[in-house]
Amino acid sequence: MKTIQLEKRERYTIVQLNRGKVNAINHAMVKELTMAFIELQQDDAVEGVILTGIPHFFSAGLDVIELYGYNETEIKAFFTDFGALHIQMARFPKPLVCAIPGYAPAGGCVFAITADYRIMAEGEKYTIGLNEVAVNIQISNNLIHAYSFWIGAGKAHEYILDGKLLNGREALECGLINQLVSLEEVLPAAEKKIQQFLRADTAILRNTKQKLRSTWLGSLESDASKDLGEAIELWWSPRIRTKMKAFVEGLQKK
Repeated sequence: MKTIQLEKRERYTIVQLNRGKVNAINHAMVKELTMAFIELQQDDAVEGVILTGIPHFFSAGLDVIELYGYNETEIKAFFTDFGALHIQMARFPKPLVCAIPGYAPAGGCVFAITADYRIMAEGEKYTIGLNEVAVNIQISNNLIHAYSFWIGAGKAHEYILDGKLLNGREALECGLINQLVSLEEVLPAAEKKIQQFLRADTAILRNTKQKLRSTWLGSLESDASKDLGEAIELWWSPRIRTKMKAFVEGLQKK
């Protein structure tokens, strides 16, 4: 695998996003994560998973520079697979802890909100949230439902329209994350939490997780063709392409 690394521990596996300086999400990463979570779900020796990133970056979100260059077939395939991965991770039956060692905006947050427990590094510069509106990307119904599940419909409505990114303290206060620790303690705290989950009876824990998420999972749209069509139509809109080009050029200058 080129974009992620797996480290097996006793009874659980650590999945590390590991694609360059900021862990930007491209189609290759989506495909590798999809296969990894299929295998982790099927492997009876793996009873829980920790998803993490690299120091300072869980993931900076979608690799807009690469995605901007995708043709129509490629961008449709990407959005289809990215949406399917979110559903797959939301439905993952085993305990999933997210260790967030830094920035987690947009696509990074999309991964994080599928977890049962999120631990984030302290630091004013580190942010998390769904800021798709601010970067001219259409958000899906599935992401709105997931965000609302954790922080409530009112806050989700406000934050999504504002394109708001939250610092660690704000995320903790609204329930988007569960713990705020030093950068060095993010992964150890996540391992402590997954070990706590694994002390519970496996069948009871998984059944309870499913019940707790039943309303959320029931709202997931497996056939999100309308959402996909809207996202693609807007992606190729001349107005959006102009804004996206300026955004990409700004990123390339950094």
